[in-house]
Amino acid sequence: MAMNKNTVLAWATWVMIFVGLGLIALGAFRYDDVAGWGFAAVGVGFFSIAWVFNALKGRV
Repeated sequence: MAMNKNTVLAWATWVMIFVGLGLIALGAFRYDDVAGWGFAAVGVGFFSIAWVFNALKGRV
């Protein structure tokens, strides 16, 4: 299976979405103090990077 640039960006987008969901879940369910806000903020950051990867798909 040959992977071109668009396929790599698609896989990276999905990985970033799953990691972002995991971090938000950690912040929401595992940590009840201030650390939870940090985990959730980093998870939202992962979503924004995944959005950029998705926007780059087809342009690279």
